[in-house]
Amino acid sequence: MAHVRQDKIDALKRRMKELDIREEDIEERFVRSSGPGGQHVNKVSTCVYLKHKPTGLEVKCQQSRSQSLNRFLARRALVELIEERLYGMRSSKQIRIAKIRKQKLKRKKRARQKRGEL
Repeated sequence: MAHVRQDKIDALKRRMKELDIREEDIEERFVRSSGPGGQHVNKVSTCVYLKHKPTGLEVKCQQSRSQSLNRFLARRALVELIEERLYGMRSSKQIRIAKIRKQKLKRKKRARQKRGEL
């Protein structure tokens, strides 16, 4: 995975190990991407399709023109999906969303107080 920093790769591997996701359980295929990208996208199979065999969850990633970056992003998306399925509201993604929602509510309340609505 050439376009991704080593510390991010290590963090992803750690998360996969914590959730007991093994590389052998992941079916990986490369398909042609669609959309912008020109000749490069039309010639090279940069879109990454992953299927986690034990859970049957599938992820498809074509965010980048780089296959190696898409491989990393697809694995990260798969891990987040499995984590969300296992832990529900306690997943890191859900905690992050809840934190942002709480911050927005605080800002909204302060704005109302400033305007004298409360």
